[in-house]
This record gives sequence, structure tokens and C-alpha cells, in this order.
Amino acid sequence: MAITPINEASPGAARGGDPWHASHPVWQLGFRPFYLLAALFAAVSIPLWLASYFGVLQGGLQLGLGWHMHEMVFGFALAVVVGFLYTAGSNWTGLPTPQGAQLMALAGLWLAGRIAMLCGPGLAAALVDSLFLPLAAWPLYRVLRRSGNTRNLFLVALLALLALANGLYHAAALGWLTLSLLVPVQAAIFIIVLIESVIGARVIPMFTRNGAPGSTPVASPKRALVAVACMAAASIAWLAGAPAVVTAPLALCAAGMSLANLLAWQPQRTLRVPLLWILHLSYAWISIGFALLALASLEWLPASAALHALTVGSMAGLIIGMMTRTTLGHTGRPLKAGRAEAWMYWLIQLGALARLLAAVGPTALSLPCLLVAGLCWSLAFALFLVVYAPYLWRARVDGREG
Repeated sequence: MAITPINEASPGAARGGDPWHASHPVWQLGFRPFYLLAALFAAVSIPLWLASYFGVLQGGLQLGLGWHMHEMVFGFALAVVVGFLYTAGSNWTGLPTPQGAQLMALAGLWLAGRIAMLCGPGLAAALVDSLFLPLAAWPLYRVLRRSGNTRNLFLVALLALLALANGLYHAAALGWLTLSLLVPVQAAIFIIVLIESVIGARVIPMFTRNGAPGSTPVASPKRALVAVACMAAASIAWLAGAPAVVTAPLALCAAGMSLANLLAWQPQRTLRVPLLWILHLSYAWISIGFALLALASLEWLPASAALHALTVGSMAGLIIGMMTRTTLGHTGRPLKAGRAEAWMYWLIQLGALARLLAAVGPTALSLPCLLVAGLCWSLAFALFLVVYAPYLWRARVDGREG
């Protein structure tokens, strides 16, 4: 299950052209269009949902809770996952992942899925949305197989499971399957957390060693594997509706093993390096999320507390941390965060705390905290767009390809 780390610079020649032409820099590597689209969607979708939730926006668009759950996971998060894996896959194998016209088509399909899900549910929207993941996973599978990089094929398997979860969501939404919409969405959340955990256990210690002077993080593949196994077991128990006597200990085991991983990576050494502490702090939310899941299984807390700890705290935190890091590295810029990045990181963390308080705090604070969480989320990704869109849109500053 080991992963060769993603390189933070790639050789080659920069290209130019108009944005609708396949030679434009934005179509040269997967992270560019998918980070742009995901950040734009993240910044806009939460205000839309909150406007609908509070009754400000009514009629026309499909902005219910089902849309919110689906789009944050199968829309926003998966765009970042695919963009990252295309970029990483190219470095792991030395072979090109989708670029040019093929990348344009995949990005267009993702966007069509978002429009279809927003404008109206139904069979057509389900078909358009369901096409993206299989078509996006296939090129990654091909380069991994062609290069003999079989140790990373499990990522393709996880993408296939995500595609299955998405299919189950649509089948349930269309009434073809008697299943709560929460189940496939929660399954997808857990699968993405597994991807985060596996990749994080490989790259966070390396990044810490390289970027935090005096640090000596210890990466233990065996401990990381046990942590992932505990997470998978706890996730399956939760989804299967196992009794608390089974789910709670498994979730606590997952929380404890994740915390053991983190402590071995010396997070205290990263406090002066925003590009590092955001990864450590976001990874810590995995432990918090599974600990809350144990309490939720005992019915001591609402499940939304655990799920939002995993999604806003861990998923969004790691996403914005890796989006900034890989964008800097793959556009030929120094791996150094400034004030803008620090604001992005703190906004996500503040949003995670506000969303957790909305779930477990006093009823009077629930709606105000929900608004604060949404505001922090949208501001963080809007700020990413303001600062990073020019980086993603233009050729590398060092003249290389990527």
C-alpha cells in the first residue's frame, strides 16, 4: 500500500494558447482545471445551499439537503481527488495522465454533472453525473498498469467504490432502491478519509522532515496500515448499523491509531511552517472525527458532528493544504506560504469548529454557527481563487511543463 510521493516540480516545456485551445497551460496537468473548478464550486455552492436552507432562495434550483450532501462529496471533493491523482500519477509513472483535449472533456463532464444536479434531479442528471468517475478513473488505471506501478492500483479500486456509492445514491434518489441517501454519502466520506489517511501517512512525514528544521518524524508503514484497517472496520460497522458495542470500540481504535501516527510525525515542530501545520492539524481531525463517531454510535452526540469533523475539519483542511502546496510546486514557485495561505488555513479550521458547535452546542447557537461555518468556508476558497487562479491559469514560471 506504499505510495511513491508526488514530486513538487516537473520537467518539460511550457505551452501557450487560448483557454479554449488544448495547448493552453490550464490543460497541461490535472490539478490545474480541477483545482480551479473545485474551488469555484466550493465558494459558490455553500452560500447557495444556505440561502435555500434559510428560505431566501426558493424555486427553480434543486438545493435540498440531498443536493448539499451529494455535491460536497461527489462534486467538490472528488474533483480535487481526481486532479491530485492525475498529477501524482504522472510523477509516479513517468507517463502522461489526461491533458489537452482529453482533460478538457473530463473537466467539461464534471461541470455538466454539477449543472445537471443543480437544475433538476432525474435520470438524465444521474446519467451525466455517474459518467464522470468511471471515465476519470480509467486513464489512471491505464498509466499505472502500463508502468507496472501495481502498488498504487488500490487507489483505482477506491475510485471504483466511490463510483459505486454514487450509483447507489442515484438509484435511491430515483426510487429504484430502498436506501437512505445518507448511506452512500457517508460511505463516500469514509472512502475519501481512507485515501487521505494512506497518502497522508506517506507524504506528511516526508514533508515535515524536509520543511521543519530539527524535526525527525517517524513514518511506520505497519502502524499506518493498522490505522487504515481500524478506520475501514469502524466505517463498515457504522454503515452496517452494527450495535454500539461493536462500532464504538472500532471507532476509538481508529481514532487512537490515527493519533499515534500524528504524534510520531512531530506536529509540534511545524508551528512556524503553515504549509506543514495545516496538514498536521487537518490530519488530527481524522482522530477527532472517529472519536465523535464512537460517541454518535452510543447516541451521545448527533452523527453530523462526527461527519462534519471528517469533512470540514479533515477533508477540507487537507484539500486546501495540498491544493496550495501542489500548485506552488507544480507551477515552479517556492514552497512557502504567506499571509493569504495562513488566512485560508485558519478560515477552514474556524469553519470546522463552528460547524461542530452547530451540531453539539446550545440550540440558540446552531443557526449562527452554521452561518459562520459557511462564511468561513466560502471565504477560504474564494481567497484561494483570488491568489491561485493566476498560478493555475498561466504557464510555469520556470518554463517547464506541467
